[in-house]
Amino acid sequence: MQDSTISPWGAQDRFQAHFIVKINVTNPAKYAARTVLKTKGHFAAKKVESVSWNGGVLAQSLNSDATLNDLIAKHSVKDATIFVDPSDTGVRIYGKWKSAHDFKMTKDLYAIYNKIAEHVRKI
Repeated sequence: MQDSTISPWGAQDRFQAHFIVKINVTNPAKYAARTVLKTKGHFAAKKVESVSWNGGVLAQSLNSDATLNDLIAKHSVKDATIFVDPSDTGVRIYGKWKSAHDFKMTKDLYAIYNKIAEHVRKI
């Protein structure tokens, strides 16, 4: 007989795209960054007004790129929330978890992640 209660653990239908920039990270604090969103509205009508970055030297570089921040501000709150985390052998760029129905990688999102990777390589 199968148990009728649903387990909250196990395989989930959630996905996350990760972009890895292979570099030698000497000072991890320089490469940590996260978007800080200024939004307007509530719930499903919430829109991103502007984007800034919080973190180390990389965040300062990303804050100075107005075209990148304008491009991010055109997306939804879920797509505009971006994290940059360093490791020993590279830097990982990723967004929020998405359900199987919402998960997609558009050309605009790829361009955003690619511009962030260019900033990572410049540091």
